[in-house]
Amino acid sequence: MKQYRWATLGCGVIANQLAQALERRGQKLYAVANRTYSNAVAFAEKYGIAHVYDSIDALFEDEYVDIIYISTPHNTHIAYLRKALRAGKHVLCEKAITLNSSELEEALALASEKRVILAEAMTIYHMPIYKQLNAYIQSGKLGPLRLIQLNFGSYKEYDMNNRFFNRNLAGGALLDIGVYALSFARWFMASKPHEILSQVRYAPSGVDEQASILLKNREEEMATIILSLHAKQPKRGTLSFDKGYVELWEYPRCEQAVIHYVEHDQTEILHAGNSDDALLYEVEDMEAAVSGIEDRMCLDYTKDVMEMMTQIRSVWGMRYPEEEETT
Repeated sequence: MKQYRWATLGCGVIANQLAQALERRGQKLYAVANRTYSNAVAFAEKYGIAHVYDSIDALFEDEYVDIIYISTPHNTHIAYLRKALRAGKHVLCEKAITLNSSELEEALALASEKRVILAEAMTIYHMPIYKQLNAYIQSGKLGPLRLIQLNFGSYKEYDMNNRFFNRNLAGGALLDIGVYALSFARWFMASKPHEILSQVRYAPSGVDEQASILLKNREEEMATIILSLHAKQPKRGTLSFDKGYVELWEYPRCEQAVIHYVEHDQTEILHAGNSDDALLYEVEDMEAAVSGIEDRMCLDYTKDVMEMMTQIRSVWGMRYPEEEETT
């Protein structure tokens, strides 16, 4: 496979993990760009990156860049996606890929027009344990899926300027951690949920601090999701079937699934992958898609999840400044 030239837009935690993932396969990032130039320079020095741009637009103009990883705040994604896609770059964009479905449809249309790959960096779609477990479920050993239960709660200090609570940075539980839970549910559900109920509790800044979500699809598979940015919960996912149930802990970057068979009181454990290699799996799947070998980027699931989040926030009446500007 061709060795692609990756560039990162942003140099925070995820960008560091990307650089380290590439190093483990004997590569280096080709380039880095960041809103604060000095931070980009420091990042380049840390990882021996040859190209640092003094403006973000210079990244899009570099003809040698093949794939751009965008890891800036949610509300900046669409502006950067427009420029990157128009420049003919493949893009792997951090979750949530856009603020809403309208922005995503615009980005997808651009990607189609320019014949490039656009995908969301959703860990769940790339960790080996999910692929292995999905194959196990498809074998029929557990019977039909009935219920999914998901918890994801972090305890963040009440700093309304922090990106988690800052409305001007598209903060809130749904886009930050809810996207993981909804992606988990969509991965295992036979079809996109068509019935959605939810409740929300707002932070003082006006973003969603806490939420509960109920889902049901045409097959009558159901899911319950509890989210919080100010109450710690285990990252636990449970899948309930006719013949047993499956537990996954630390589910965004899970390494094992514990299968409990109810009738015979037996337990089986599936192991696959390594949580430390989460970005590496994303890189490998993205390169496979770009090269035309196999498209493993689950873009249909990304669209479904974005539609659900857009619908949920519409019911809440919660909008971000960028969305208010477009009406």
